[in-house]
Amino acid sequence: MFQPSNHPQDASSSVLMQVDPKESVVVKDEMQNGVYPQAQTIINNSKKLQDDLHVLGMKIKHHEDNIKLLKSHKYKLDDSILDLQVTLGKYHSSTQPNTENDAHSSNPSEEETTKQILRHEKSAAGILCQLKMHHDTQTSHLSLTKDVLGVVATLGKVDDDNLSRLFSEYLGVETMLAIVCKTYEGVKALETYDKDGQINKGSGFHAVGASIGKELDGRFLVICLENLRPYCGEFMVDDPQRRLDLLKPKLPNGECPPGFIGFAVNMINVEFTNLFLLTGSGHGLRETLFYNLFSHVQVYKTREDMAFSLPCISDGAISLDGGMIKGAGVFSLGNRNDVDVRFPKSSVTSTLPDNYIDTNKHLKEMKWKRETMLEDIKREQALLDTARQSFERKKEEFVKFLAQSSAYATRTGFTPR
Repeated sequence: MFQPSNHPQDASSSVLMQVDPKESVVVKDEMQNGVYPQAQTIINNSKKLQDDLHVLGMKIKHHEDNIKLLKSHKYKLDDSILDLQVTLGKYHSSTQPNTENDAHSSNPSEEETTKQILRHEKSAAGILCQLKMHHDTQTSHLSLTKDVLGVVATLGKVDDDNLSRLFSEYLGVETMLAIVCKTYEGVKALETYDKDGQINKGSGFHAVGASIGKELDGRFLVICLENLRPYCGEFMVDDPQRRLDLLKPKLPNGECPPGFIGFAVNMINVEFTNLFLLTGSGHGLRETLFYNLFSHVQVYKTREDMAFSLPCISDGAISLDGGMIKGAGVFSLGNRNDVDVRFPKSSVTSTLPDNYIDTNKHLKEMKWKRETMLEDIKREQALLDTARQSFERKKEEFVKFLAQSSAYATRTGFTPR
């Protein structure tokens, strides 16, 4: 039973409590429509701003994905361009002028290399060459050398005299004169010792040297292929020289360094018979001997190119104009040291290779594609920057809107959803 109040305010406030529940909802809606005329506008604006931010976010992701895809294609193009440049670089490297030691500018043939070794007549390499030259067939000598492949200087060739001098200087004369054996048994046959650990001069190379009047002088290096840690990666596809498919250097920005020609280990030409099955594991000279001698030594056109590429040089580098880095942080300065034992030069014709023109044309086409791709990346980056700026402006607008809505809600008790 309704009891009227003596206080008018209490009476008016009690009306909603005493009416039918259905009527109460209607009254509340009418009150809301009257008291909160901006509520629906706030909800609509909030939804629109969120939708706008979502659309801009999707645009940003779209442009980021496009740039990622374009850069992936560009990196593949960079690798292909670099491979072609390495192929052409072998020809161009031979055109580099020799400004130092012009008196020694003749191209060393295999015969010349042998003569250079023979000048070190009291070395193990010199004695070995003498045995081969005189076709010594003594049983003792044959058993001594049957496991010997040869001298480092005779086991590889290069495309020009400049590379020959640079690679020989990088390795040094002691390494160039090193004897290369297939197995450790072959190494043991070259030198034996008595019970006190002293060298037995009556056996091995010491005895051979004495028999031809050339007593061995000092130490000599012997490299055992089966004890070297071979390269375990992939080889270049369809390459008859089985060059190593080494990961090309990249600057911090992902670009290949300017002036990079290739890796020294891949610029050594190996006789076909020495490319396979020289060790029990089936490895050849490139992935054993020359990989251990040169590792990832990089070759550049100029000292300037090499210096610019320092961030991606870990195992040393050589430039065609005489620059040399022996290893990470180890720089070889001063004039060239003209090593008197050098790699022989490969037999080449005086004309350009048959595929030179096609390779050069293909290289130009790929460079054009790369330039076009760079323009596409630049355009996508501009669109991405614009989308990000629009997103930031819209986000600021949304934050401002939320602040205003919060202030309105505080005054009216309305909470926008």
